[in-house]
Amino acid sequence: MNHNMFFGYGSLVNRATQDYPGVKRATVSGWRRAWRHTGARKVAFLTAVPCPNTRIDGLLAEVPEGDWTALDAREWAYIRAPAEPGRGAQIYHIPADLHAAPSQTHPILLSYLDVVVQGYLNEFGETGVARFFATTDGWEAPIINDRTAPQYPRAQQLSPDETALVDAMLSDVGATVT
Repeated sequence: MNHNMFFGYGSLVNRATQDYPGVKRATVSGWRRAWRHTGARKVAFLTAVPCPNTRIDGLLAEVPEGDWTALDAREWAYIRAPAEPGRGAQIYHIPADLHAAPSQTHPILLSYLDVVVQGYLNEFGETGVARFFATTDGWEAPIINDRTAPQYPRAQQLSPDETALVDAMLSDVGATVT
């Protein structure tokens, strides 16, 4: 890995939401995902949190000519850090002292989760979707069903089978969608 690559573990796994070159499936060690919020956004979103015994799937992609401007703008609520020590690729995350658990005033958008799950399904199949749910914390958070009027700016249309998969996985983790 080089220093002009990033590791995406959320919406960046859905290739329909990005067009970075050199994209390939990858797994990194020492992280898991969590639903969190900050004062920077009105809704909860995924962040990577350090976890020494966990591996997460995602995509590695190149940042053309090392120009991080567009990606930093997209990921403006995060900071960049090495995805794995000594390996070069960067991961966007929010340090623990700068985020909090989702709440009624900072819910998860179902349209955002749909994009993430669609990406994992396309890249890693249903087994990968199951790993995504298993390596993500915060499913007790409120989830707002905004599918008919998506609030997430990169929302994608899901097939009926994809929608059913998201709904079944949410049921399996005991999540509540309102």
